[in-house]
Amino acid sequence: MMNTQHNGVDQHEEVISAIHDAGEAQRPAEAAQTPESATADVAAPSPSESPVEAQQHHSADGQVGGDTGNSTDIGSSESVEGMELRPVLEAILFSTDAPISVGKLAQTVGLDSTKPIKTAINELNEIYGQRQAAYRIEERAGGYQLLTLPQYAQYIQRLTKARDEGRLTPAALETLAIIAYRQPILRVDVESIRGVACGEVIRTLMEYNLVKIVGRAEEIGRPMLYGTTRHFLEVFGLSSLKDLPNADQLKEPKAAG
Repeated sequence: MMNTQHNGVDQHEEVISAIHDAGEAQRPAEAAQTPESATADVAAPSPSESPVEAQQHHSADGQVGGDTGNSTDIGSSESVEGMELRPVLEAILFSTDAPISVGKLAQTVGLDSTKPIKTAINELNEIYGQRQAAYRIEERAGGYQLLTLPQYAQYIQRLTKARDEGRLTPAALETLAIIAYRQPILRVDVESIRGVACGEVIRTLMEYNLVKIVGRAEEIGRPMLYGTTRHFLEVFGLSSLKDLPNADQLKEPKAAG
């Protein structure tokens, strides 16, 4: 009886050994597989899995390729002429004191599309925010400009002093507001709204580069039409005239009588 059981065990082990040897014979390369080939083997789809399904499966596991879900990775800046786009844009914006349009920035760095420019600017602002920098890239007057944050204005003013355009008289500010909201506008219409002569005030605003001649009216004598300048948008921190505060009372024509 004991011998019969022992022989049965031996036969069972022989069967297992034979199955194992057969499996090894079918996969001769697996035993010598290197870490690199093992990685490649993980990426291969199973017979019941299509290549697309395999890619989605491994991407979801975060093991091989695919989108890891970090689509706003700060380290993914595009390169131009062998240099990263972000520092190139930063250098350009540091070097100018006026807003630069996104189209001009793309042309300067040699890109045909403005999308990488906007992406890089967003990435730069995110970096500035993370390191609590005192400046950001802001959209002003139809372009982008590197500007310090408002909370640091008092310290900068101590160094540079207030510019003359920050000390406009009430009459100049009122005239500028009328022109900004009603442009293009004739001088006589400005004077009609204010009730006083405005020729000298308008000339002062033109000296400050806040107001300019934008055309001539189709009337007898072809009087000049006035409007605000791009510098006006920069001074008052506006991206466009649409950002002006709502003031419907200035847009309505003055009632007769």
